[in-house]
Amino acid sequence: MSFRLTYATMFDPPEAMHERFDAALAEATARLGGTHDLFIDGSDVATGRSAPRPSPIDVDRNLGFFAVGGREHVERAMSAAQAAYPSWRAMPVAERARLVRRVGDVMEQRVYGIAAALALEVGKNRMEALGEAQETVDFFHHYAQDFESHAGFDHELPNDPLVGVLSRNRSVMRPYGVWVVIAPFNFPLALAGGPVAAALVTGNTVVAKGASDTPWAGRLLADCVRDAGLPPGVFNYLSGSGREVGQAMVAHDCTAGLTFTGSASVGMDLLRRMAGGAYPRPCIAEMGGKNPCIVTARANLDHAAQGIVRSAFGMGGQKCSALSRLYVEESVADAVLERIERLTRAIRIGDPLLRANWLGPVVNAAAYANFARYAGELSGGGARIIVGGHQARDGELARGYYVEPTVAEAPLAHPLWRHEMFLPILMVHRVRDREEAMRLANDSDLGLTAGFYGGADEVPWFHEHIEAGVTYANRPQGATTGAWPGYQPFGGWKGSGSTGKAIASFYYLAQYMREQSRTVVE
Repeated sequence: MSFRLTYATMFDPPEAMHERFDAALAEATARLGGTHDLFIDGSDVATGRSAPRPSPIDVDRNLGFFAVGGREHVERAMSAAQAAYPSWRAMPVAERARLVRRVGDVMEQRVYGIAAALALEVGKNRMEALGEAQETVDFFHHYAQDFESHAGFDHELPNDPLVGVLSRNRSVMRPYGVWVVIAPFNFPLALAGGPVAAALVTGNTVVAKGASDTPWAGRLLADCVRDAGLPPGVFNYLSGSGREVGQAMVAHDCTAGLTFTGSASVGMDLLRRMAGGAYPRPCIAEMGGKNPCIVTARANLDHAAQGIVRSAFGMGGQKCSALSRLYVEESVADAVLERIERLTRAIRIGDPLLRANWLGPVVNAAAYANFARYAGELSGGGARIIVGGHQARDGELARGYYVEPTVAEAPLAHPLWRHEMFLPILMVHRVRDREEAMRLANDSDLGLTAGFYGGADEVPWFHEHIEAGVTYANRPQGATTGAWPGYQPFGGWKGSGSTGKAIASFYYLAQYMREQSRTVVE
């Protein structure tokens, strides 16, 4: 099939993709209700405690019973990873890359079944779910190829300029040891699988934990790693509470490095903890976004409206890259808002497993309640609700966590301009000119993604002044969303990221290693 699935191309897939998803969904649905263990030292591990996981699509539908780990399981997993580290680190670069690539191959064979599980567990529509599954495949392939292309980051340097003595120099990058990966609910496969692939290919062993809301995705990742033939202990998967399991992983003496994706408050706490102790340990933290978009009077308004709606409401706004702040020049504001309102009202809300529906539920009861609270705060705080603002409670929607995509024109003093709501709520403000828009866009502690619609000669100005790690200009496929490995590196500035190095960039893999200078006199 010539079609290449990415988040930019997912809006018009071939018919065969829908047919294969429907078949995989039928198979996945038939297997609901099973038990799912932890994966430690190459084996499934039952814990004696399990929890049902209802689907946010229909809370009466139980996806299965998922093992709940404790501190004793953290100890087993960390010990297994530590024991496996010396032989994994010593494995030749080509063999380690082959095994990591093999994980991607196994996952690609299962991509439709995994996507069906993601749709059921997270509430994504089918194309978002397929996109995440394929993106994770691409992470494993991309990082294997990238590591090989750098020859394992082993570089010969000039010999010392000594007369009568041969003094050879090299720079080599070496792995840290046991790497902990803590993934969020919204991309539970990709934001676990990407860091796992990076840590593994660079020679670290891994203990990973998924979010409490999405344990199934991590277990499916573990199945792919197991079936790819990686040695026992090299990869271990845990599920359980962040307070018990997550904190024990971070605090463990064997933890040499950490990749975390989640809120800024938790990420900053983890950064401080990893920097403390006897010596600092690396912490790669992606900590969310409060992402702006600017529309000038010279923009293609149809492209702008399309990209704005896709980025604000795709996956219910539950993306760290989702658009939440829109600044529009006054002269075109009414025209832009009319287009946005029309497109928003046309969104089909409902069971995301059905092809006709684009917007599924939010992930859980807490998000559902937060939506109602934020909508009330907007209405009570002087905002004008243009469209949406209500929980969707009619008919079958009452059995899930469905809400209406919401657009609100709000005064700049409203506190929600600074709060990452992680919901399908877009706040709008009219500006005098692009300079005011830029000042407001940059007035945030976060700087993950940003969008721009305007004249072609205005784009360099946007890039020169915007304070964000990922930027999109005049992109109808998405104003602030849509990064894909190999095409757009993904990482934030300011409080959105701890390293200034983006996922799947030229500079990402080196963060999982430390440099050693070697001088040998012969």
